[in-house]
Amino acid sequence: MPTLVLIRHGQSAWNLENRFTGWWDVNLTEQGVAEARAAGALMAARGLDFDQCFTSLQTRAIKTLNLALEEMGRLWLPVEKDWRLNERHYGGLTGLDKAETAARHGDEQVKIWRRSFDVPPPPIAADSPYDPASDRRYAGIAVPATESLKDTIARVLPYWQARIAPALLAGQRVLIAAHGNSLRALEKHLSGISDADITGLEIPTGQPIVYQLDDQLRATERYYLSER
Repeated sequence: MPTLVLIRHGQSAWNLENRFTGWWDVNLTEQGVAEARAAGALMAARGLDFDQCFTSLQTRAIKTLNLALEEMGRLWLPVEKDWRLNERHYGGLTGLDKAETAARHGDEQVKIWRRSFDVPPPPIAADSPYDPASDRRYAGIAVPATESLKDTIARVLPYWQARIAPALLAGQRVLIAAHGNSLRALEKHLSGISDADITGLEIPTGQPIVYQLDDQLRATERYYLSER
């Protein structure tokens, strides 16, 4: 089967500031731009090529994909953007500093909101400046008020089955640039990771993850390209 490569977007402004980001649209930092370019250069150096690309509707993932493709001389490749590859919605935590949130609510509660499989954070307030519900890119979409990882998986996997898996089964080489939690959803499915274990999976920014798949689109091999 063709190769599948996953990339979490490069460092974003709110990654740097240690803030909960979720569906809020923030840009890459200079380091994030460098990470994206380095990912593209590494993929080109290792001889990887693609037929179809997928990303979210969020700037940090789109820009990471474009910068990587530019380094590969592949900006002309077809790209499909879809909200179902967006980051997990952090609800009322969106925009908050993670350390300050822990000081206010306690480390244990924040750990539950961040790392439990099926407990979402409090919903975002209707008057929050970080509520994306009125963003034109989400017109016609029932924007969630908050999401757990389980909720994120519930939107990512149908998109995988409907759009990405058919491309792979048709022999296309696929590159996906997305986010920590939307990629966790894919990795859980591909590698058969348990509900308990998936919350501990860390995905670094800007590091291509290579999957070799069998004819059932299950992982036979997974590795970071930088380690090979």
